[in-house]
Amino acid sequence: MNQYAVKATNFITFAAVKTTIIMSFEKELQKRSNEHCELCGSDEAAISYAIPSSPGNKLAHHIWICPTCKGQIENIDTADANHWRCLNDSIWSEEPAVKVVSWRMLHQLKQLDWVNDLLDIAYMDEETTEWAKASGDDINPDDIVKHLDCFGAVLKQGDNVVLTKTLDVKGATFSAKVGTVVHNIRLVADNNEQIEGKVNGSQIVILTKYVKKTGS
Repeated sequence: MNQYAVKATNFITFAAVKTTIIMSFEKELQKRSNEHCELCGSDEAAISYAIPSSPGNKLAHHIWICPTCKGQIENIDTADANHWRCLNDSIWSEEPAVKVVSWRMLHQLKQLDWVNDLLDIAYMDEETTEWAKASGDDINPDDIVKHLDCFGAVLKQGDNVVLTKTLDVKGATFSAKVGTVVHNIRLVADNNEQIEGKVNGSQIVILTKYVKKTGS
């Protein structure tokens, strides 16, 4: 058997094993949920939903849900407020996975007047809470500190920037010349007015007001 045949055989074997695992998950989830959606209780549940930002990919990191819940989870703009009243029950589920998804959805729907009251009384242990928060759904976008260039463009880790002013570099024998492109910048976590990058082979701190984001 040549190497290509071996690779093809291995791929087919892997695919078969993966399919078997998925089918096993589905059977266990159907049994656990009594073939009902673990969020809204619908008897139209037919989907094994792998929870994003989970610590693994085991059965415990999946829930059994209906197409309606899945569609609205993945496109929050289509969320029906009345449908998600079901969270009043699902947040108290004995299954940590169901609690995690319920908690995340509540944070996605915080504009609804009843949601904050429910979040105030909902309880999850420390491990489940850490898992739920891994998605960042509880973070208010307005509270995120942003690094902005001289024109107000948002800077991200790994961006490239060009200097808009010649800068003196403390402790160095050179100046960072205007027009110099700094590749793969690093954001200074505790100061949104500073970034770090290499100029002339030296790692330096640069003020964001003196850089312009560039695609090259």
